[in-house]
Amino acid sequence: MPTIKITDATVEPLTLPEAKAHLREEQAETHNDLLITSLITVARQTVEDRLQRTLIETTWLRTMDAFPRCGGHIELIKPRVLSVEWVKYLAPDGTLTTLDPAAYELDPTAEPGLLMPAYGTSWPATRQRPGAVQVQYKAGYGTTATAVPKTIMQWIKLALTELYENRSRSAERPVLPQEFADGLLDTYKIWSV
Repeated sequence: MPTIKITDATVEPLTLPEAKAHLREEQAETHNDLLITSLITVARQTVEDRLQRTLIETTWLRTMDAFPRCGGHIELIKPRVLSVEWVKYLAPDGTLTTLDPAAYELDPTAEPGLLMPAYGTSWPATRQRPGAVQVQYKAGYGTTATAVPKTIMQWIKLALTELYENRSRSAERPVLPQEFADGLLDTYKIWSV
């Protein structure tokens, strides 16, 4: 039951000018711009991995071998789920079919997001085959950096500073205790059972 990233965020939660201001880099100097831009992406990807969530709108594909039994729900990881683009399944006769959006409901407030059959209905039968059910959805806090919680943004800035100032090695004694920096993320982490 893998979930695969189809498209990544089209913007970063921190712009180059914001990052340079945070790092106290002269705005006119451009010799480190490429490095800073890549470190912004590294910091975002690291926080997304630690939290098991998406910050800026990203498209995901969840595949399963069959629909859940007895009208069970499908968990859509990497919250917050913004929308379901489509649900496709391999019908018993082998036809790839797109499920009518009226046949399912999304609970986007749940984390992870929950997709369930519409009230009074059940999931259709599928051919028993790996990947017989596919759900493509968008997840993240939104399409802009302003939607990302401020505490996560602060962690990204701290990580960016650490990466930028210690780019040739890991800091043996980070300026900021790591427990504090990592504690900023605890509220937003998706904990596995």
